[in-house]
This record gives sequence, structure tokens and C-alpha cells, in this order.
Amino acid sequence: MINLKDCEFWFIVGSQDLYGDETLRQVADHAKIMTDEFNKSPYIPCAVVFKPTAKSPQGIRSLFEEANASPSCAGIITWMHTFSPSKMWIQGFSVNRKPLLHLHTQFNRDIPWAKIDMDFMNLNQSAHGDREHGYIHTRMRLARKVIAGFWQDNELRRKIGVWMRAASAKHEGMNKAVLRLGDNMREVAVTEGDKVEAQIKMGWQVNTWGIGDLADRYANISDSQAENLLNEYESLYEIAPGIKQDSVKRNTVLQQAKIEIALKQMLEVCNSGAFTTNFQDLHGLPQLPGLAAQRLMEQGYGFGAEGDWKQSMLTFCAKIMAQGLSGGVSFMEDYTYHFEPGNEAVLGAHMLEICPSIAQDRPRIEIHPLAIGGKDDPARLVFNAAAGSAVLATLVDLGNRFRMIVNEIETVKIENEMPRLPVARALWKPRPSLADSAEAWILCGGTHHSVYTSALTSDYFHDWAAMCGIEFVLIDKNTNVNRLQDELRWGETYWNQISYR
Repeated sequence: MINLKDCEFWFIVGSQDLYGDETLRQVADHAKIMTDEFNKSPYIPCAVVFKPTAKSPQGIRSLFEEANASPSCAGIITWMHTFSPSKMWIQGFSVNRKPLLHLHTQFNRDIPWAKIDMDFMNLNQSAHGDREHGYIHTRMRLARKVIAGFWQDNELRRKIGVWMRAASAKHEGMNKAVLRLGDNMREVAVTEGDKVEAQIKMGWQVNTWGIGDLADRYANISDSQAENLLNEYESLYEIAPGIKQDSVKRNTVLQQAKIEIALKQMLEVCNSGAFTTNFQDLHGLPQLPGLAAQRLMEQGYGFGAEGDWKQSMLTFCAKIMAQGLSGGVSFMEDYTYHFEPGNEAVLGAHMLEICPSIAQDRPRIEIHPLAIGGKDDPARLVFNAAAGSAVLATLVDLGNRFRMIVNEIETVKIENEMPRLPVARALWKPRPSLADSAEAWILCGGTHHSVYTSALTSDYFHDWAAMCGIEFVLIDKNTNVNRLQDELRWGETYWNQISYR
């Protein structure tokens, strides 16, 4: 996984030659001070790179062309310190391929009431210049993020950080493939999708590798390699009683260790950020990758079960966005409901593959039968998810477009033991209620697979969806199902009218 500090965001400040050298020098000085302060802020996770003041059409186009060619540049931040005639920006915006943030701020916080004069006004006129700049964005129908406020305020910097994390995920997605081991689960609709369109919109390379490729690598992993990884397991997780003493059970865990090593080798060789498995295609493997899939998610890889490449890559993007934040990110599936009046909740889990980054306590390695797949009893990590605010996000293909659906939830502590359900699980109360959220999710076409995260809020996914040019639907405490149905109908008209590209 990339280090967010390696992602650059170019800070381009606009002005014009009419102001003269002294004003332009002050513009550059102020922009440099802001750049330095941004780079010191804990709210801003990526590198802000100061660029020369933009003051001519040729200079602006050159900056955007340079940004397009830079493998480190993940996005561009523009700010008009003074008035910068927006026609100068047309050619630059016409060639831009990077996510764009229009920062609307000004260098000074307060009006110097007793000293203000026309020289001050000419220098500090972002209220003037940014409106001209914003017009050309709208006139050209450009996708961009607008953040307004004083540049030293932490809330403004937090919003910049959210956008940066989303842009970094978009940037890294352009460079990664999804390792699909086999195909989708037979006859399942929601795990299908347009792989070509996904690469056009999100940059993902969605390709297939045979399960035999993994089986061959698995067969060549040595016992000593697996033993070394088992030592790591013992330092990180609890081991269920009897596994260490029982040679058969111990070998079961060692098999998962070999699968993990082989999978990671394939991911690295294929430059993949995410992968999928399918219990209907396990030829050559002794068990379904359970512990192995959980471990690789914990290391930052995306995962999707039953060949669900959309949620696999979305998990990877969410892990990029969540770097350094408290909380975790995991593949998730809605399993069953609790309809107790006044205490309605959803139990989420999967057969095996839930990431331990969301765990409340130290996970435990256990071995249990799995009545599907026709393989040996698989080892897996068992735990309950930590309580707190979280979101569920899913990506669906509607034929003429992708739609992202996000539901804000509150994860609650699991008070009851479930000794006969030895899987990782989470229990949550969806907003606005279980019934309304379920109706809304189903009306939107939401899948049973999702990305669960306690590290991110809906804002991150909204920014990412906007950068990718895909539809975004939020289900939260304010959602009214009847109103949402109208909005979905209006959205059909909008998306059918615009070019899908």
C-alpha cells in the first residue's frame, strides 16, 4: 500500500500580471507560508507542493500538463489570492486529468478596519477572484470539490484531508489490478459488472487468474516459511485450545499460512491491490482461504467473496483513505436481522473473511467445519467488531452507470454469546431505522456485500464517487424513503441525459 505522504497535491495560486511585481511577490510569499503550514498540519495527510503563481494562459496550461505527467501528483488545489481572469484557465482545465479542489479562502483572517485601503483590497480579494474562478468551473461543467473558510481553521483543513484521502485512493486505483481467482459465483447478479467501464471510470484493471496459478504457488511454499508465519500469528492472536498440541489442527493453520504467502506473492507479482476468491472454484487448495484472506486485508489489500471484484477494490480504496486513522475497514455481508421492538439491529458477518482491523478485542484463531465448498475445515479469526459509529458502502452496476450507496450506522456491543457461530461478526443499528434503511438500500439496488468501516465517514466516499464521476446515494438519519424514491427517479433522468463517459 502507498504511503499517503508520497502523494503530492499541487497548490496553484492564481493572479495576473496587471498587479505588478510587488503584489505578485506578496501573493507568492503568502502561498508559500500557507503551503508550509498545511504540511505541518495533522489534519492534512499528504504533501502539499507549492507551485509558481499562475498568471498567464500558457503558464497555466504548462502546470496542468506537468501535473498530468507526474506519477506523484494525486490532485490539484487552486486558490485565487487576487483576481485571475478565468478565461486564462480554460486551456489548462481542458487538459487536466487530476482531481481538482477549489479552495476558497484568504490569507488574512480579519479586516484591518483602521488601515484598510485600496492596496490592501487589490491584494486580498479572494471573495472577488474565487467567484470568477468558480464560474469557469461551472461553465465548463468540471467535476471539482469546493471548500470555503479560513485556511488556518482546523475544520477547513479536515475537509481538505478528507478530499486528499479520496484523491489518493483514486490515484492509487489507477495503478492497481484486481486479482480475480476464478470467476463470480454462479447465477449471482450483484457480483457481476462491466469491467471495461470500471477501468474507464475508476482506473481499475479487473482481470482473471486461474485458481491453478495459486495452487502451484501454494505447493511450492516450504514448511519453514509457514512455520515462521505461524510464529507471527502466535504473537498477534490468541490460538484456540488444542490447536498447538493437535498435529492435524496445527497443520490446518499452517495450510492457511502457506495460502497467505502464496496469495501475497501473486498480488505483488501482478501489482494487485485487491483480490477475490470463490468457494465454487478451489481446485488444488486444501481449504477455502479464510485466515489468509483476513490477514491480507489486515495488511491493506482489498477482498471480495464469491468473485465480487467491485467490493474488493472498494475495500482497497477505503483502506487507502483510512491510513493512519483510528478504526478499521473490512469486507462485510448482511446476514440476519434482530427485530426486537425498540432494539432492532443487523448482524453482519461472512463465512470467514472479515478483517481483524475492526475487532474489539484480540482475535482468536479457531478451526471449524464449513458446510460449503467441499474442502477441509478452514482456520479463521473469530472476534466481535468494536462498537461505535461506522458506515457501509457498496458499489453496484446499473447497466448505464455505477452507483455508490452509503448507509450510516452505529455498531453496538454484542451482549450475547454465540458459541455455535464461530465467525467474525458485527452488530449494528442502521440509520434512520432498520426498516427504513433496508427499504432505502433495496430501492437503490444495494447488494448484500459491502465495505464496512469505522475509520471513515460518508464524506470520504462522496468525494471519491464525485472524482470517479459516479452516482452517490446516502442513507442517513434524515432519509425519507418516499423522498428518496423521487430522488432516484430524478437521478434516472439526469444520468440518462449526460454522457456516460
